[in-house]
Amino acid sequence: MDNVNFLHKENPEEKPKRSLKKWLFLLLIPLFFVLTISGYSYAKKFVATQNPLDYNENTLEPKKPQGLFQKLAYLLFKPEPKLEGQKDDRINVLLLGMGGLGHDGPYLTDTIIIASIKPSTNDVALISIPRDLGVEIDGYVRKINSANSIGEVQKAEWGGAYATQMISKTFNIDIPYYIRIDFQAFSDIIDEVGGVRVNVENSFTDYMYPADNDLYQTISFKKGEQTMDGETALKFTRSRHGNNSEGSDFARATRQQKIIQALKDKVLSFSTLTNPVKIKNIMDALEKHMTTNMTFDEILSFIRMAKDIQGDNVKHLVLDDSIGGYLYSYTSTDGSFLLGPTTGNFDNINNAIQNIFTDNSIAEVTVVSETPVQEAPKLDFATVEIENGTWQVGLAARLKQRLLDEKFYVDDVGNLAIELKPFKTSAIYSFVAKNKDVSLVLEGLQKELQIPVQTTIPDGIKPMSSSTDIIVVLGDDFVE
Repeated sequence: MDNVNFLHKENPEEKPKRSLKKWLFLLLIPLFFVLTISGYSYAKKFVATQNPLDYNENTLEPKKPQGLFQKLAYLLFKPEPKLEGQKDDRINVLLLGMGGLGHDGPYLTDTIIIASIKPSTNDVALISIPRDLGVEIDGYVRKINSANSIGEVQKAEWGGAYATQMISKTFNIDIPYYIRIDFQAFSDIIDEVGGVRVNVENSFTDYMYPADNDLYQTISFKKGEQTMDGETALKFTRSRHGNNSEGSDFARATRQQKIIQALKDKVLSFSTLTNPVKIKNIMDALEKHMTTNMTFDEILSFIRMAKDIQGDNVKHLVLDDSIGGYLYSYTSTDGSFLLGPTTGNFDNINNAIQNIFTDNSIAEVTVVSETPVQEAPKLDFATVEIENGTWQVGLAARLKQRLLDEKFYVDDVGNLAIELKPFKTSAIYSFVAKNKDVSLVLEGLQKELQIPVQTTIPDGIKPMSSSTDIIVVLGDDFVE
C-alpha cells in the first residue's frame, strides 16, 4: 500500500469555493457602485426638490423620506445645500425693480439694490445704487439703469442676467443671484401678504409723480406709522420729487430699503406666509412679472436664513451725491444728467462695498428706523362649520367661540351622524369651488388647531349648509 499523507490531502471542493467567492466579489463591486451612485443621485434630487409639498411647512427643510432605501440614501449621501458664496461667507443678490410693459421705458430699472448676506454672523447689507450712475456698458458710458433694457433687446428675459454682469463688473463683486420684478409684481406681493406696516419719518408731498398719458399727479404722505397696500407702497418707493428733504436719491433709496425691511418682517412674522405652497403659488402667479435665476429650493434656503436675521443686523449704504457722498453730478456730452464717483474711479466705492461688514464707518445700522410691528394678515373670507365626532357634550360649541376670538368665521356647529361616531382622527375638509382660494384659512386652522387638512373626504361627511366652505371634524384625538 502506497504511503498516503493525509495531512496534505487535497479537498476537491476547495477550488470551487474560492472560485465562487471570487465571482461574488466581482459582482458586488459594480452593484456597490450602482447603489452608491443611485443613492447619491436620489439624495441630491431629494434635497433640491422643486415640489413645495416636499418641504416641511414650519422648518422649510425637505421632508425626510419614508422608504428604507430612501432613508439610507438620505442619511448616507445627503449633500449639504450650499448657496453660491456661502463658502466665502458672503452671498450677494441683485434686486431690480422696473416699470414693466405699459410703462414708459418698461425695462429701465427704477430700483437697483445689492443685498449682501454674511451667514456666519447673520448680518445683512443693503447697498442702493442710483439709476443715474454713469458706467461703461458695451464701450460707452451709459446710465446704469439701462443695462437691463440693453440685455432685454439682446434676448428676451436676458435683461436681469445682463444687468447683473454689468453691475458685477463695475463694482468688482461676484453676484450669483438676481431677482427682477416690475411694478405690478411689487404691488401684488405687498397685497398678497396683507400690506406692510411702515413708519413714515417725514411728511412730504410730490407734485410731479408720474401719471398716465405723460401727465403728473400729486401724492402725499403724513408722518407716522401706517399700513400700506401695494399701490401705496409703490408710490412711497418711487417718489422722486417730494418736498421736506424727500426729493433726494438718498431719501428715495432709504424709503425703498424701508419697504424691503418691512416686507421681510411681515413675511417672517407669520408662518402662513412662509408656507412652501403659498410661496410657490405667489411665484407662479407673478411668473409674467418676475424673473430670477434662483431655483425654488434656493429661495427657501434664503427664507430659512432670513429667519435668523435681526433688524439691528441690517446695514444700509446709499451711493449718492450728498455732502461727503461717494458721487457727484455732471452733464454728459449729449446733455444727460449723470452721477459719477468723486475720485474719478470706483476704487473707493468698491472698497466700501467689499468691507461693509468689517468697517463700521462705511455703513450705519441706524440709517433706517426700526420697522413697526407687522399686523397679522387678514384671512380670506371662508365659512367654517364644526362637527363633533366624539361623545363629549358641547365640544363643538366651545371650539366655535375659540375660533371666533381668532377672527375665523364659524357659521354652524353640530354633531356628526351617529353611525360615524366615534370619529377617531380629527381632520379639516375643504368644500370650496376651484375658483375660490381659501388656502390661508386652511393653513390658519391647521396651525391653530394642530389638525391636518385632508383631501379625501369620507362618505357621510357633508356640510349642513350650502354656504359652508370648510368643515372641521373633531375626533377622539382632539385636545382642547
